Amino acid sequence: MLSYYQSLLNALQNSDIPVFQQWAQQLPTDIKKGLCEKRYGDLAQWRQALEQLPSTQTSVIDLENKVRIGVQSDCNADDHQHIEQLLKHLIPWRKGPITIHDIHIDTEWHSDWKWDRVLPHLTPLKNRQILDVGCGNGYHCLRAYGAGAKQVIGIDPSPRFIVQFYMMKHFLGDIPVDVLPIGIESLPNDLLSFDTTFSMGVLYHRRSPMDHLRELKATLKPGGQLVLETLIIEGKLGEVLVPEGRYAMMNNVWFLPSADTLISWLRKCGFKNPRLVDANITSTEEQRATQWMKFHSLSDFLDSEDPTKTAEGHPAPLRGVFLAEV
Repeated sequence: MLSYYQSLLNALQNSDIPVFQQWAQQLPTDIKKGLCEKRYGDLAQWRQALEQLPSTQTSVIDLENKVRIGVQSDCNADDHQHIEQLLKHLIPWRKGPITIHDIHIDTEWHSDWKWDRVLPHLTPLKNRQILDVGCGNGYHCLRAYGAGAKQVIGIDPSPRFIVQFYMMKHFLGDIPVDVLPIGIESLPNDLLSFDTTFSMGVLYHRRSPMDHLRELKATLKPGGQLVLETLIIEGKLGEVLVPEGRYAMMNNVWFLPSADTLISWLRKCGFKNPRLVDANITSTEEQRATQWMKFHSLSDFLDSEDPTKTAEGHPAPLRGVFLAEV
């Protein structure tokens, strides 16, 4: 899949930012490692689905208000059916919704609802260089580009998400949006080059939240903005939930701080003016099982008799959006 990244590699190599030029030299090795078929037994089949997508014209692209790519009349009936079959090969689809040639991918998450909550608070994204850490299939990367970003780079170590993104990009042409199969630890030290860095739904999966905040800070240029969305709890300064076992059936949840606690962590890590701009209890309408994500979802993770609690008895998911600058 290295050919999918050629435009990005060229852009980094020709950048006037020295660390980007250096990164371009390392990335081919990191991409190959991240997409190693020995690590993921189904990767060959996923890539085959991507490579079998037919070429079509794309008369409609809307990434500003939604992710809508093309209409059904852009392709013949056989190609339309084939595209739908190939997209279904990559089930489960987590982030969206996404419409490709009028094939509606009803994803597990209404990620558009989250975007609508976040976008009004941001420094306008027009002409900004964007990094999205833990971006999944790149849904919010595309929305950031639709909001006017100059270039968007997402990173996520899951290859299924990478293939899903390039299935979407197949119909979008050579736009300056890419998703890399790497984690934040693979980024060059002290990038200090992005205008806006997103980290949405990542912090609570990190064993060391302070290290993650410092890693995020190292990606931003002076004056850059962090957009951090994470699970939080109601509570006072200093209060943190550390689940001993699972949280909402997830076994990799480490720290759920109160809003004031997380703000203090951001200050301690050197961020300026950290603030909570939105808090929202996740509903079973926003996260749910669908025909495009047929496995257990939020309703299965909550107490069946008291939906204000998780199945383990913890407070139900409350998500906060925090902004800060460097």
